Amino acid sequence: MANCERKPDWLRVKLTHTEAYSEVNKLVHGQELNTVCEAAMCPNIHECWGKHRTATFMILGEICTRACRFCAVKTGRPLPPDPDEPRRLAESVKTMQLRHVVVTMVTRDDLPDGGADAVARTVYAIRAAAPDCTTEVLVSDMQADPTSIKCIADSAPTINSHNLETVRRLTQTVRSRSDYDRSLLYLKMAKDIAPKAITKSSLMLGLGETRDEVLTALDDLRGSDVDIVNLGQYLQPTKQHAPLVEYWTPESFAELKEQAMQRGFAYCESGPLVRSSYHAGAQYDSFLKQLQGSRTA
Repeated sequence: MANCERKPDWLRVKLTHTEAYSEVNKLVHGQELNTVCEAAMCPNIHECWGKHRTATFMILGEICTRACRFCAVKTGRPLPPDPDEPRRLAESVKTMQLRHVVVTMVTRDDLPDGGADAVARTVYAIRAAAPDCTTEVLVSDMQADPTSIKCIADSAPTINSHNLETVRRLTQTVRSRSDYDRSLLYLKMAKDIAPKAITKSSLMLGLGETRDEVLTALDDLRGSDVDIVNLGQYLQPTKQHAPLVEYWTPESFAELKEQAMQRGFAYCESGPLVRSSYHAGAQYDSFLKQLQGSRTA
């Protein structure tokens, strides 16, 4: 680990405005869509938009009903859901000729179903517009409501994802109105409803957690039968957000990846710049290769 007085070299990102970056930017804003790439100030936006021509779409507006201390997304009273948003997003996926798309959301505790219907309708719309494109959803805990979770699971996204975010001890400190066990319950219920579906979660490091606490969180995720886990470095969006306690080194992330794989995860992406949807399409491809390898072994 390293102290947090100066950003280490391994976290410095080269910003390049390529033609592909401009095209994706124009398409996203032309369709009046939101992306978590911009809303959460993701450090990988130039790589994803400019090199891989991918974006993580954020539905149900740009205002979240929770105020997590690690997140740069705006908090307040959201507008009603836009019924045309699933169609516009699906058309963008088709135009971009994506093989894999990630759809995330702001938390909508103001809606009776937590936004589950909008998520499901988006999955259906993408499948209709681009049937060869695999879909990954990254959703809130839905208050662990069985009806909402079933609504999402029944839409059959390729990957059903919800982030644990941090270790048990720090959950109440940095996650607004969230619960560690409720997050695990979402993932367990999603797998129980659709056993063949792929489930995924992520942890951010650098908020003061210990290695043992991270390993316990990995054990808990496997206890909920999670298939894929991502581990990345927390970066403080502004001085008003949760303070950065330490930088985990690339070597530490590599060791945690080994620990994750030993625990039975089918795939783990672990590194300082890793985020929930980082290289999501490549992750899915690697997951399939590992799954096929295990079946032929």
